Amino acid sequence: MSNIVVVGSQWGDEGKGKITDLLSEESHIVVRYQGGCNAGHTVVKGENKYVFHLIPSGILHEGKKCFIGSGVVIDPGELLAEMDGLRKQGIGIEGKLFIDSKAHVVFPYHKMLDEKKEEKRGKNKIGTTKRGIGPTYLDKNARCGIRMSDLIDENVLEEKLKNNFKEKNENLKKIYNVDISAEEQISILNEYIEYGKKLKGNICDVSLLIHQAIERNEKILFEGAQGTLLDIDHGTYPYVTSSSPIAGGACTGVGVGPTKIDKVLGITKAYTTRVGEGPFPTEMLGEMGESIRKKGGEYGATTGRPRRCGWFDAVVVKYAVRVNGMESMVITKIDVLSGMEKLMICTGYQYNNEIMTDFPSNLKILKDCKPIYEEMDAWSEDISEITTYDKLPNQLKSYVAKIEKLTGAKVAIVSVGPKRSQTIIREKIFK
Repeated sequence: MSNIVVVGSQWGDEGKGKITDLLSEESHIVVRYQGGCNAGHTVVKGENKYVFHLIPSGILHEGKKCFIGSGVVIDPGELLAEMDGLRKQGIGIEGKLFIDSKAHVVFPYHKMLDEKKEEKRGKNKIGTTKRGIGPTYLDKNARCGIRMSDLIDENVLEEKLKNNFKEKNENLKKIYNVDISAEEQISILNEYIEYGKKLKGNICDVSLLIHQAIERNEKILFEGAQGTLLDIDHGTYPYVTSSSPIAGGACTGVGVGPTKIDKVLGITKAYTTRVGEGPFPTEMLGEMGESIRKKGGEYGATTGRPRRCGWFDAVVVKYAVRVNGMESMVITKIDVLSGMEKLMICTGYQYNNEIMTDFPSNLKILKDCKPIYEEMDAWSEDISEITTYDKLPNQLKSYVAKIEKLTGAKVAIVSVGPKRSQTIIREKIFK
């Protein structure tokens, strides 16, 4: 197996950063295929903590190449700040980071529109990060977006921005009674011309370079952001992101055929969390939810918002197995459950008098579903220093076995803490 897609199997925040970093040791290339700086992948290396928003997590490894695919929307200011931050921490970037010329660019008016739209929604707000991601994807699909290739051509950039400023101002004035002044327009143009100059050496045809790497039989890791249930088509719409985090998004977001993907690895938290609005059948309210949040450090890496916490939902993960073609998964943050009095796993939903074991596509039905739980024995031991699966508590192994049975995917890796060393490998991923 040479080409592996890493996906989140819940609502994001499953711990993809750590696992991508871990698997990067064996890969030659790590490529991010969708999303924007609304993502937050956290990696702990020694005593240092790194949070990645746009740059693939594999950048911490010497000799590895990192690519940002055309499916990603890029805020160049945020990207350059992230690059500078890594340099200051002693992480080399030169000759390691490549950006697809077809990737679309986030502008200040995208962020303005994002914020204004969210405010206007009121009680029906989606819970966007207000980073301009949705409006950028909207422009992309409306065929008025600006790509990274345009950023390095001053004449093209000026002409496209001129047209976009005119259109955006018409909408902003009409709907929100604000606009982008002539002075601001000039400032934005000059700012982005400078971004283009700084990033010119990183811009290339990622699809071509990835294809050439596949021809050389190099090992490639495709890194997704967010999670399956936030997918624009297959998530809990409209409380979703604006791209395709599922495994299929790797093909469109990089420019590789599906026959080139060898394996899909789902990253799955031992309990369930989500950020923002939307249905959450197994959500724990009150003291229990707050206890898990504090113990697990469940606060958004990008926004700092507290995550909603709940019991493990096997219906959700079974759905993720299906839409991603997941054969294997990684269980993360299982150490957070140590010391609990009991554990609950959601095995199905009750809707009126009907029992459902498949995830409903109708959001109205999902909102009214009641979780059906199976109680499991907990364990009291500190597992953070255990290095082999056999030495884990029997109750934990039963919990993992139950997850495998209910979801239909093998648990190949168990993470017992945030550090690289706190990882138990049951099955080799790259073969």
